Amino acid sequence: MKLLIKNGTLVTPQGEIRADLLINDGKIAAIGALSESGCKIIDASGKHVLPGLIDIHVHLREPGYEGKEDIKSGSEAAVKGGVTQVCCMPNTNPVCDNAVVATYIKARAKEVNLCKIHPIGAITKGEQGETLADIGKMKSAGVVALSDDGKSVMNSYIMRLAMEYANSFGLKCLCHCEDANLVDGGVVNEGYNSTLTGLKGSLRAAEDIMISREIALSESLDIPVHICHVSTYSGVEIIRSAKARGVKVTAETCPHYFILTDDVIADYDTFTKVNPPLRERRDVEEIIRGLQDGTLDCIVTDHAPHALKDKQTEYNLAASGISGIETSLALSYTYLVKTGKLTLCGLAEKMCSAPAKILGLEGGELREGAPADIVIADLEKSYTIDGNAFVSKGKNTPFNGYKVNGVVEYTIVDGEIKYCK
Repeated sequence: MKLLIKNGTLVTPQGEIRADLLINDGKIAAIGALSESGCKIIDASGKHVLPGLIDIHVHLREPGYEGKEDIKSGSEAAVKGGVTQVCCMPNTNPVCDNAVVATYIKARAKEVNLCKIHPIGAITKGEQGETLADIGKMKSAGVVALSDDGKSVMNSYIMRLAMEYANSFGLKCLCHCEDANLVDGGVVNEGYNSTLTGLKGSLRAAEDIMISREIALSESLDIPVHICHVSTYSGVEIIRSAKARGVKVTAETCPHYFILTDDVIADYDTFTKVNPPLRERRDVEEIIRGLQDGTLDCIVTDHAPHALKDKQTEYNLAASGISGIETSLALSYTYLVKTGKLTLCGLAEKMCSAPAKILGLEGGELREGAPADIVIADLEKSYTIDGNAFVSKGKNTPFNGYKVNGVVEYTIVDGEIKYCK
């Protein structure tokens, strides 16, 4: 079936343009002033047409933790949020450290048939940091990157071997940066608010030390590395300096790190508990500057859904994470574009084309011949975030009650409408 999107404002690398867009056989067939017979027509008047979002840091929880999320519910949440490609982290049960689990995830994604799902394999067996996982076999099974997300590989020699071996298969290591010994059980940022609440704090240095190590390895080995969910001002500065030297480092951050400060922990709301923790105002400001100057390449969600029982406990014992895939576009548009910090095209780069380039995925741009992964959104329409209305099993968002702009009207994957409001 041909699909013709009429009268929309297309968000392209060249800028915003008023044009029609024709989809045929799963591809973008033409862009311009178009008139085609035999098409299903979507009138996008007053709406923006963007590339499908690509989120390279998501927890789908399946296999093993289906009470928190599964591939079906996570896919439904993704397309509702305008996300057409998802890269899912390996900290499942069993861990995705072998071809069998990776193959299972790919098969379930095909069965659900909503968004594109790419498994990320573990760097080490069981994410224990001791023995390299079956990287070659996982590559053959379809993993697109490696990560022990939730943990750093604390042994630097093992990390060196991982980067070298992964690189030989054309894979990047996506590094959760946290010196576990220095964190020592900390659950919030160490500073004024940790003292005020009595909650155990974690120093910025715990994140910065591991960012510095991964960069040092990357620079010494001349191998690309990717830094996950950057939260500190000093981490941004370390990455900026490395990029200026030509180190092959890329980096991501999340909406909660450029919107929230650790002031929100004052009432012990466990929905604010994330890892790495929310930081201070200077961190938020530097994260935004890092997005503006290209130090931080992309925006991801670190979508981490939990059952309410995992959050409805004392702060120290609560699970870490935010259910964020349904709200990432609206939050990023509201707090970055409407405030003049990024252009809409700049935001599309951070959420679409840059993630695709980092992991070598198809898509991320509106151009003829590209996969027809497309989002149509009413960016002027506002709504109030309500976690209880999420289609994700995870209702754990600290943004309840926030008024945001940006409602996804359609999500199209390979030319097929997968979500329509």
